Amino acid sequence: MHGILILNGPNLNLLGTRQPEVYGRTTLSDIEAMCRAHGERIGVDVSFMQSNHEGALIDAIHEARGERDGLILNAGAYTHTSVALMDAISSAEIPAIELHLSNVHARESFRHTSYIAKVAVGVICGFGARGYTLAMDAMKSHLES
Repeated sequence: MHGILILNGPNLNLLGTRQPEVYGRTTLSDIEAMCRAHGERIGVDVSFMQSNHEGALIDAIHEARGERDGLILNAGAYTHTSVALMDAISSAEIPAIELHLSNVHARESFRHTSYIAKVAVGVICGFGARGYTLAMDAMKSHLES
């Protein structure tokens, strides 16, 4: 059974109430439950974490090395600013998928730049909460190929 870390960055703890017109009304707890149920269906062991702190996200990526087979990362705004997260993913040497609830390419121009995409096997954006299970399916397929 493959193990995947689903890692969520800043402000995602406010899902469901923060800008629901952009991010939807699904809470992060709802997404976690959805991912755990989907993991059981597809035979993937899921660990789930959220932090508003860049260093905690980096620590989680480092800890995933050798423990998890893949990483799904919704880094939030850190996507567009964090060379440190990019370097952590490269250092961990596990495949990563960048994930966003909204279509970042249809939003402000600063959101069009991603440091994470440079080291990710793929990017999923614009499908709301459903993007998490799409990313899980994509990661499982990547790990099995």
